[in-house]
Amino acid sequence: MFGVLLVPMLGILAYYAYAVKDAPMQRKPPQLATYAKLLGNSDTLMFMLFYFITFGGFVGLANTLPLYFTVQYHLSPVAAGLLVSLIVALGSGFRPVGGAIADRIGGVRTLTLLFGVVLVAYGLIALLPPGAIAAHAAGFSLATMPGMVWLAVLLFSVGVLALGMGNGAVFQLIPLRFGRDIGVMTGLVGCAGGLGGFFLAKTLGLSKGMTGGFGAGFLFFAVLAGLGCLGLFIVKSTWRSTWGATSGARV
Repeated sequence: MFGVLLVPMLGILAYYAYAVKDAPMQRKPPQLATYAKLLGNSDTLMFMLFYFITFGGFVGLANTLPLYFTVQYHLSPVAAGLLVSLIVALGSGFRPVGGAIADRIGGVRTLTLLFGVVLVAYGLIALLPPGAIAAHAAGFSLATMPGMVWLAVLLFSVGVLALGMGNGAVFQLIPLRFGRDIGVMTGLVGCAGGLGGFFLAKTLGLSKGMTGGFGAGFLFFAVLAGLGCLGLFIVKSTWRSTWGATSGARV
């Protein structure tokens, strides 16, 4: 198995070594003061919040959905893993689509629509009842699992699809605002997304431990998406009339 994976990995490494090039101009390494200055900027904090929701939601769900399906619907680990791989693939594969749509209609409008989709999807998921207990200890297989599970898979797929596309939309906007500090901003925003993954996964665990179900955790997901919509509503006029007006791209 390792040998099968090693060949394409070596091919990718060889192509990278051949094709990679340094930037044509010399750039000054960022200082700690640069990080402090950017963290004091309200636009930076807004971008970190948006990525906290989109990427954090994606990572948090990828980590907790196997547990959700085995506990909530009593699926076998194999069945749960297969369903989660399908859902996660949608979120990963459609990330570039989110960026492409943002290029066409603007990142703010795209993110607003996507946050609305997430809000509805996870609000509905919070209302789903737990499934019947499987007749055997191994749990339900894909062929025998209740129909309610497919509804959950559909809602999760829509929600994760929106989160993945939201990742792309966030990074359509960041270079327009922070083109000179894109490296530092990528690190700061990426850090917020990673923290969001831990935080949201922990929220679902706390929901299960404190209430006996995952509903409160998914309602929290929905509220976060609503906060994202509110944040976009607050900043959109300022962004479009200032740096958006001079960027030459849709904001």
